[in-house]
Order: sequence, then structure tokens, then C-alpha cells
Amino acid sequence: MIGHPLRLGAPATLAALALLTGCGPQKISRMACPAGKVCLEYGNSTDPTSLDPQKVTLTSEAVIMRALSEGLYKDDSNGDPIFGLASSAETSPDGLTWTFKLRPAKWSDGAPITARDFVFSYRRILDPKTAASYAYLVYLLKNGQLANQGKAPLESIGVEAPDDQTLVLHLDHPAPFLPQMLKHQAFYPVPEHVVRKWGDAWTQPGHYVGAGPYKLVDSRLGDYIRVDKNPYYGDGYGKGGPCVDRVDFLPISDAVSAERRVRRGEIDINDTVQSSKIKFLRQPDQIPTYVHTHTYLSTAYVIFNTHNPNLRKLAVRQALSMTIDRDFITGKLMRAGQAPTYSFVPPGMAGYVPDNQRPRPYWINLTFTRRQAEAKRLLATAGYTPSHPLKFELKAGNSTDTILLVQAMQSDWRAIGIDVGLRQEESQIAFQDFQVRDFDVGLVSWILDYDDPMTFLALMKSDTGEQNYGDYNNPAYDALLNQADHEADGAKRALILARAEQMVIDAADVAPVYNGVNRNLVNPRVTGWKDNYGDIHPVAYLCMTPQIPATAGRTSSVTP
Repeated sequence: MIGHPLRLGAPATLAALALLTGCGPQKISRMACPAGKVCLEYGNSTDPTSLDPQKVTLTSEAVIMRALSEGLYKDDSNGDPIFGLASSAETSPDGLTWTFKLRPAKWSDGAPITARDFVFSYRRILDPKTAASYAYLVYLLKNGQLANQGKAPLESIGVEAPDDQTLVLHLDHPAPFLPQMLKHQAFYPVPEHVVRKWGDAWTQPGHYVGAGPYKLVDSRLGDYIRVDKNPYYGDGYGKGGPCVDRVDFLPISDAVSAERRVRRGEIDINDTVQSSKIKFLRQPDQIPTYVHTHTYLSTAYVIFNTHNPNLRKLAVRQALSMTIDRDFITGKLMRAGQAPTYSFVPPGMAGYVPDNQRPRPYWINLTFTRRQAEAKRLLATAGYTPSHPLKFELKAGNSTDTILLVQAMQSDWRAIGIDVGLRQEESQIAFQDFQVRDFDVGLVSWILDYDDPMTFLALMKSDTGEQNYGDYNNPAYDALLNQADHEADGAKRALILARAEQMVIDAADVAPVYNGVNRNLVNPRVTGWKDNYGDIHPVAYLCMTPQIPATAGRTSSVTP
């Protein structure tokens, strides 16, 4: 797996890049790589809002977190759970107690990682003062929810460290999918000795200490986050650690600009591709070997702020949901393999009902024309007519695909007499607005945190917090999810979860639009990349060959 980065001033390199762009030799804006080192330039959508694993929420942030830290379990190259900081696990017969032995490991400053760090970390994420969006995942621990709500002391949470190398978790209910959850960044340890010293400033370069294969070197807002191999990381990637010595994570929100930079050899990977260009880029004279797509366990969906009196009306939400032309959006607009959906949990999730038993809205068998007529009738019953139209703002992030998507929905809703304004913001700002309910209608995507339907359905529990964007609150729904948590029979549990999802669909709390496809541009020089359902590609498994293969294709028709 040993390789060397391109020497950007070399004539052979410029000739290869000229083939890629069809524009002749030109100046390449690529980060300089130290002599003898392997460097990877990774286009990663957005700047993170934080480098604290207990506070991040976006998939682009999770990419960086996997480099800087890991939990008891970590992702393998396919995105499946394998032991990380744990070396073994034992489960009690009732499934409520898990005992882990930790492997000898050190933080990136050389201090030992102990079970006490996990105790500190799990109490910290559940501390109401931390205000962690993902605290609800850790409700799985005994007394976790009560502690997060300030109703029980943090010391009562079901986590203990009998000795430095032993960690015991006491669960509120059995969770056979626990290894899937424990590889999520919400369950990563944070260094107690560093957090207590620096407080919230512990994530700054110069202070940052992690448990992963890389260490933070530098961070420049809007420019890059740089990580180098962690010399104290000694497990899981062979002698000498990861192949790549340095990774630069570059915030590039414009998929078209990113594509051009990949073509020029300025970046090696970009985490998205404009959907409508997939077919074009796979043509023989383009960059077919760069294009990677795979089924994604994700759902793009519309959220409604029910604090808005207009959107509190069920008739309005149903009218909006039924008149989104999902077939046009997926088949004509995006065209990368996205599938229209009317359910929230995507097909293919483990532990769920068969596709033919998935919840559906009552209007699914109506033609689109009939749906439009029904929507107009519903709007009229809610008091909205051509002389008194419903008005609201549709808010979304500013990715290339999203721009097209919200314009299509605006057109769909104007066709039934609704006055829709559009507002697009940087993705981090949009998600912050959703979390504080500063929106009318929004467009978001949810991607599995672990392979179980609960990773989607738990979003609508009344106690989930800020990620329950529409503040859906239904005691019967909560009761079904709690019942599912304690149901040992997998088939019965799946039916209970399906009943719960049907409640959400009937309430039109969200409007599912499509199930996604993950899309990446990966220079063929990058080895170790494996497409998978979670779009998880830990950089520690990647390496680089020293030259661009001749099979990369030509791009004579595109000018950067």
C-alpha cells in the first residue's frame, strides 16, 4: 500500500493532467506535499461546525471524526463494525450488560486511554449543559434519558470502569445492534485530561487530542483541515499505521467546481457529484473510472415547522406531500439512481418489514393529476383559495443538487396555488436554523447512523430534541417505539415499528421524497476505496499509487 504523491512540477504529471482536461498544461492549485510523504486531498462539502465528536451532526463532519478518533468499535473498509478501542466484548444472558476489555492504546499526546475516559465521555454527552444533538442515542444506557433531562444524577448513568482496561455498560433495554451504535461518533471517548484543562477550546489546533489514526495539525476556516498520522496509534492498519501520511479535508460545496478540481488533479476525492452529470461523466471520453455510486440507506424529506399555525393543519401538510412530483425529481431531474419514496425508513434496512409491507400514505394510488385536485380540495377546507393563498418559505442548504430540487418543489406547489418563496443558506447555517425551528418548510436528508429502523424512527420521538425538526409529539407513537425496544422477537418488533411509521405518514409529519444514492469522484490513484450502503470510507484504509492510470479517460470537451 505504499505510494507517493504526484510531483506536480514534473513534465509527466502535466502531460497526464493535460489529457484529463483537454486544455493543455496549466497551473495546478494543489497543496504542497512534504518530500517522501503520501498526501491525500479530500473534497468534503462543508466546514465542520465543531471537531468535538459529541457535538457534530453532519456526515461531512463524521468523515473527519473517523480520522481523529474512534470508539469501542470502528468502521471497517465496508462500513461494518469491528473492534476499535475494545479488544473483546461479553454480553449477559438478558442482553442488558455488556463488558468490554480495552486494548492498550494511547491518546495522540501519548497519555493512556482508559475506561475512565469512556465514563467521563458518556456522562459528558448526557449532561444537559453539553447540549449534544445526539444525546438521545445514549439514552440506551440505563438512566441516560433521566440524566439528560436533569431528573437523575450523571453518576447514575449505566457506565462503569472496574479497572483501567474494563468498561461495563448497563442498558435500559436489549440492543443487539449495539456494535453498530458504538462506532458512531456520539460514543467516541473524549480526553478527560484535555477537556478539563481547556474547556470548549480543547478542539483547537494545538490543544486537540484524539484516539484515532490521525492527529489534528491545522485548521483554517473555509480552506482546509489538516491531519497527520498519529504516531501513538498502534492498531488496525499494519506496521507503520495508515498508508497516507497527511490528509487535507477541503470544504467544497459546489459540486461542479469540485469536479473540475478533481479533473485537474488538485483533489483526489470529492464526496459528491452533481446527480444529473453521472451519465455524462461515465462516457468513455470523460472520467468513467472516477465515478462511484452505490445504494444509500438515506431518505431526503421535507420537514414542516408545526409552530407555524398554517402548517399545523394536517390538510395542508397532506396537500404539500402529495403534490411533490417525486417521479420527475428522481427520473428526470436527478437521474443518478435515486428512487421516489413515500415512506421514511428506506428499503434494505436490517430488522424491518418486507418492502411490500412498508407504510404508505392513503393517496399513493392516485394519479398525479388526481393528487393535485385532492390537494386543492384539502387547501380549501383549510381556508386557502386562489384569492387567499397559502404562503410560506422553503429553506434548504446550497448544494448543487438541492438548488434544482427546491425549484422543482416550488413549481409543484405553485401549480396548486401556493405562494412559495425560496431561501438557501450554507449547509451548516441551514441545519442550525432547523434545530432552533427558524424555518417554515425545509428540505433535509437523513442517513443511517446504525443499521436499524430506529435510526430513522427515533427522530420523531417527542424526547429526541432538536433533530425532531417538526416537533412531532404523539404519546401513542412514543409508546410503540418503547414497546419495540423491549420486544425480543425480531418479526414482532418489525411490525411494531411499521405501525409507528404509519402514524408518522398518516400525520404527514414529514414528506419523504426519495431514497438516495451516494456519489463520489475518486481518482483511480486512490486504492482501498470500497463503495457501500453507508458511504463510509475511513481515510486510514486508503492509499495512493504513484501515477494516474491510462484508463482514467479523457475530458476534451470540458474546460475547467
